[in-house]
Amino acid sequence: MERKYFDPERIYDDNDVELDLIAPKSKRAQWRHKGVGPAYLCFGRRIKYDGHDLNSWVNSVRVSTSEAA
Repeated sequence: MERKYFDPERIYDDNDVELDLIAPKSKRAQWRHKGVGPAYLCFGRRIKYDGHDLNSWVNSVRVSTSEAA
């Protein structure tokens, strides 16, 4: 089951504090430079993130651990 951490109907600005849940702004900039991290939209210098893309990315990097027997 895919969890929703971000509103899938919302477009988040790179300055929105909610994005600090995944990483600080400087780390997100590094990820964009390296071509990793969540998908984003670029309007000139303005960076936006689609809530649906953020949820998909967070769920894709989720680490499942198993209980020790």
